[in-house]
Amino acid sequence: MARLSTHVLDVARGTPARGMVIELHHVNANERRLVTTATTNEEGRTDAPLVSEDRIEPGVYELTFHAADYFRRTGVILDDPPFLGRVVVRVGLADATGHYHVPLLVSPYSYSVYRGS
Repeated sequence: MARLSTHVLDVARGTPARGMVIELHHVNANERRLVTTATTNEEGRTDAPLVSEDRIEPGVYELTFHAADYFRRTGVILDDPPFLGRVVVRVGLADATGHYHVPLLVSPYSYSVYRGS
């Protein structure tokens, strides 16, 4: 079973980022197609993988994390506009049957992402 999953950690607070909205788009040339939208749970994970199928269409995908909205909901006072409003992570998925995990570590002023397991 192929899948794409994520989780988000709020490194400013040292906790999972509960309630962050994530959009997943498939990018083909100059066209972006929305695949799904999800919200992180109390563990900073989505309740289900963003994609979980027999095959994932190989190509370029964008995960858009609504960071500023999340931080505002947690009481963080942000500049207008915020330094990080939305964090867009573009990844290439080459293996149609692979398992891809894309964790995000985020604060109001920085982020890091990596391919997890």
